[in-house]
Amino acid sequence: MSKPLRVMILDDHTLFREGLQGLLEHRGIKVVASIGEGKEGLRLAKELDLDVILLDMRMPDLDGLMVLRRLRQANLDMPVAILTTSSSEKDLVEALRNGAQGYLLKDMEPDDLVVALLDIVAGKTVVAPTLTSVLAKVVQGESVEPEEAKPINSLTPRETEILGLLAEGLSNKLIARQLGISDGTVKLHVKAILRKLDVHSRVEAAVIAVEHGFRASATNGD
Repeated sequence: MSKPLRVMILDDHTLFREGLQGLLEHRGIKVVASIGEGKEGLRLAKELDLDVILLDMRMPDLDGLMVLRRLRQANLDMPVAILTTSSSEKDLVEALRNGAQGYLLKDMEPDDLVVALLDIVAGKTVVAPTLTSVLAKVVQGESVEPEEAKPINSLTPRETEILGLLAEGLSNKLIARQLGISDGTVKLHVKAILRKLDVHSRVEAAVIAVEHGFRASATNGD
């Protein structure tokens, strides 16, 4: 009897993670680790004997693409399958270009997920059926997202809003007051903005915002 697949789940939603673990283990797959935080997942990936990593695209500390890049930079070559709610062509292309062997959607049937994992571990590249046409374009070297490839388009709506306020010269404290969120939350968003834009200071981010015509959606209060 062949040994079961050894899988690590990396997803920040606890309920989804625990439910997925139960579904996989019921089908004979061994979940070696179930982690909700990117940095811890990276650490464990270096220590554990894994056949495949199931990786969420959207996570608060390190997003899925950043985790994927760091895995490859660390010369960890185990297969990685993105498991996400995003059917964005841009996300798919970025995942494949950064070394993912699979791009799967969270609404797929559990048995289909198991088949996909087996195919991925066997060396195949597997994407959600609704995105196979995009995969064909990637394989053929065609561009599928010329505009959306800009880093600024990777910002979330909240990050875009905060970037507009940065362009107006507002401090974290004033941004927090205007948006009704905490200083700490603003700081996390600013950190994510700098990372996504690949800049090192608020000033650089503000310059990019002005170049792209970004403005805050709300007016400054008293």
